[in-house]
Amino acid sequence: MTIGERAAPWDDSPMTSRSDVLVRQVSSRDSAGVAALRRAWSEELAGGALDDDGFEERFSRWAAAEESRRVMFVAVVGGREVGMVNLAVFERMPRPKLARSCWCYLGNAFVLAGHRDRGVGSALLDAAVKHARVCGAVRIVLSPSERSVPFYRRAGFGPATMLMAMSIA
Repeated sequence: MTIGERAAPWDDSPMTSRSDVLVRQVSSRDSAGVAALRRAWSEELAGGALDDDGFEERFSRWAAAEESRRVMFVAVVGGREVGMVNLAVFERMPRPKLARSCWCYLGNAFVLAGHRDRGVGSALLDAAVKHARVCGAVRIVLSPSERSVPFYRRAGFGPATMLMAMSIA
């Protein structure tokens, strides 16, 4: 399978090691591979194929609209995208006599099943954290799945006691 081709959620690709992983930043212009990963993730959750012919076009429009504030990374193994993560960067409103400030929301972290527990997620997280540091973020927040909490704890994340939230859906 090449970059941008649709990956099946039940993919049995050979296992990877961290040294085999290339993480790169993508833009909306090459979002087909990210769309394929998003489809694979959705199909894994659904337990099978999802028929939605318009998904890739909707995803492409979304990625283009988000490009100014969202940074996407993919993990590539053997020329194929096997994982993804993105950071939404929120620029704080300027204040007199204070330096520019921002914070990041980490989301949509996913690695194909055949490549999990091999360093792919850590390589993606490292790239996202490095980007957040470079852009001067004061914090990274996320809403982890129950299964991913130990992964994020090992990476240094903890409870976000300084935040509040309201569910409106």
